[in-house]
Amino acid sequence: MKFSLAWLKDHLETDADAAELAAAMNRIGLEVEGLEDPAERLAGFTVAEVLTAAPHPDADKLQVLTVSTGTGDPLQIVCGAPNARAGMKGVLGQPGAVVPANGMVLRKSAIRGVESSGMMCSVRELELGDEHDGIIELPADAPVGSSFAEYHGTSPVFDVAITPNRPDCMGVYGIARDLAAAGMGTLKPVAIPAFTAEGPCPVEIRTDDPEGCPAFYGRVIKGVRNGTSPDWLQQRLASAGQRPISLLVDLTNYLMIGYGRPAHVYDLATLRGAVIARRAGGGEQVVALNEKTYTLDSSMTVIADDNGVHDIAGIMGGEDSGCSDATTDVLLEIAYFDPDRIGATGRKLGLTSDARTRFERGVDPAFLEDGLDLLTGLMVELAGGTPSEILRAGSPPTAAGAVTFDPALTQRLGGVSVELAEQRRILESLDFAVEDTAVPWSVTPPLRRRDIEGPADLIEEIVRIYGIDKVASTALPRAEGVAAPTASPAQALERRLRRSAAARGLHEAVTWSFLPRPQAEHFAVDGQPLWVLDNPISEDMKAMRPSLLPGLLSAVKRNQDRGASSLRLFEIGRRYFRNADGSSDERLTLGAVLAGEKFSRAWAPTINGGKAVHFDAFDAKAEALALLTEAGAPVGNLQIMQEAGDQFHPGQSGTLRLGPKNVLARFGALHPTTLAAFDVSGPVVAVEIFLDAIPARKGAGGFARPAYAPPALQPVSRDFAFLVPAALPAADLVRAIAGADKASITGVRVFDDFRGQGVPEGKKSLALELTLQPGEKSFRDEELKAISDRIVAAAAKLGAELRG
Repeated sequence: MKFSLAWLKDHLETDADAAELAAAMNRIGLEVEGLEDPAERLAGFTVAEVLTAAPHPDADKLQVLTVSTGTGDPLQIVCGAPNARAGMKGVLGQPGAVVPANGMVLRKSAIRGVESSGMMCSVRELELGDEHDGIIELPADAPVGSSFAEYHGTSPVFDVAITPNRPDCMGVYGIARDLAAAGMGTLKPVAIPAFTAEGPCPVEIRTDDPEGCPAFYGRVIKGVRNGTSPDWLQQRLASAGQRPISLLVDLTNYLMIGYGRPAHVYDLATLRGAVIARRAGGGEQVVALNEKTYTLDSSMTVIADDNGVHDIAGIMGGEDSGCSDATTDVLLEIAYFDPDRIGATGRKLGLTSDARTRFERGVDPAFLEDGLDLLTGLMVELAGGTPSEILRAGSPPTAAGAVTFDPALTQRLGGVSVELAEQRRILESLDFAVEDTAVPWSVTPPLRRRDIEGPADLIEEIVRIYGIDKVASTALPRAEGVAAPTASPAQALERRLRRSAAARGLHEAVTWSFLPRPQAEHFAVDGQPLWVLDNPISEDMKAMRPSLLPGLLSAVKRNQDRGASSLRLFEIGRRYFRNADGSSDERLTLGAVLAGEKFSRAWAPTINGGKAVHFDAFDAKAEALALLTEAGAPVGNLQIMQEAGDQFHPGQSGTLRLGPKNVLARFGALHPTTLAAFDVSGPVVAVEIFLDAIPARKGAGGFARPAYAPPALQPVSRDFAFLVPAALPAADLVRAIAGADKASITGVRVFDDFRGQGVPEGKKSLALELTLQPGEKSFRDEELKAISDRIVAAAAKLGAELRG
């Protein structure tokens, strides 16, 4: 929320400057995200007087002005504004000044052959409004030569982040109240301009939806004059980022931002019959002030009359009942709406507004009548007119639950000792009612503080106002000896894998857990419904990711768009699913993508004849096996199978499994349709390791490794060549042979795959090197013969024949 120092000082009597107030807000939990001084943007702009105005000798629409700045010789300025004339006062931008609207640095220059030493400025060029038909005209008493920033009365602007639990600070007055409690000044009472109400309200007002709209107040003002708001009002709204519209509308915005109280003003001439707060009829439509049409349902509260719906209650008014320059009679409406109903309606319609932000957090139920009187008084003072009496329909919540509070808890839970009198002062300065005749106290929060539920909330109020910086830093007690590990097994696994992936040359990426729905559906898992959010950050972040690969592919696209030719990215995170029973499911996963060139082209023809080499499915497989090994998976027992998913190329992908059903990883080249869906240039290979599917190692309770004892005897190498069916995966043969004699065979490696002369059609020759490790004594010939026989027998079960 933005507001100016001048606006804050309307409610807070203080001598503190903007920096001191910003520091105080940060101390009491109101985070100041920015502090901007508009005077800095207006540096170099001064009040000047036009002495003479003559036609430009070479341009019909330009004039040559002589302008006085109060000191030195008059300056020559070329100007195209139709209202420029001798005797007027305006704003001069001198050489070196920066025009706020476009960032242009002013300098001396020749315009159509005539030198110009600056620029006379319009309202739009100084970002003070939208007018640009002519230059700014200042009053005759404007002091020539003075800084325009000082003359204009610019004020520093705060940008404060209000947390959802503090709706009472969604108005400048609420922030002033907190600052006053913190000792930064004195809070001024709400000043309601005097007016005289005449006669009953001529329009019937009622609420037919007491759940959605418990209280609905209104009054009519006849004979108003709508028009441009006074400068002080425009300046305050502009500091909040609001564009001044008209006096009547600006006053409702002033009430909302100044006091956190949304209100609405209707052109009475557009209303017919009673004005009612009711439930919408299914299918009813309304054209809102943003010129969009919304279709409503029966769960939504609306404001309507005999003509139909005029207002989406608590969110946005309708276009057909808005005020114009011709408006003379108005209906002021101020209401209390159920916060949950407002939030649900806004989410369904995808409609946000400043009013919704305040209503769904909860406005002050006690500020209805005073708020309406304040708005009425300002409107009568500035726009004239005769107000009617208030008409009240329903009543707002009035019950505030008392909290039993032991002030000694402040020391125990808050960690700081605060005198009882100071605790009481802080609570009462925030409008809490304190009964302290006995301990524990009975503390009743104001109705606007919906966030106060128990003693811990009161301690938070006391400590933040007293000073969180006064809470002493105290070390937690620590046990004697070596500290026990604090990381869980899953956290330790993530750390190991991050280090391993980085050591292998992969760069870690952190991507959103939310995806556009089409991307999520492209990677959806059969039998696992997508987890779709009801209230997403945006429509592009509506679905929780079922895979880590979409986010990584988006990162690949961003890097490729910036000219990257080789990418190696990985991410460790969670995939999200919605179970059939509606419960949620999260699964720890590692994803990696390799895109572009594995090796760049080079002058030496040692690799691929010097041409660039791209990543392929075998690179993805190598990464999968290496990372699975680091994760503690039984890599030697894994089976390579198909069915990596429709997102992968069917002939260049696979899965790594423990048994036919437990998939530990999938890898391979991504399908062209996947690359097209993400607008990524191929080839791209990917790996996805399902860490939740890796079985825990037996006896993995400790973190110490067993002692390493090198074998006493040297290993023995033996080569075998087998004729096998061409379709047989080499890994199946390796696995079978490794299991033939687990005590003796410590390594199996394929070193040749031959198909050609001497090999029958439909067959291939696989040559393997086996490492045999003797135990306490060397192998004898008969032992080696027995091991060889077991190897040949194991291979024969897969249809392999030993070559002669």
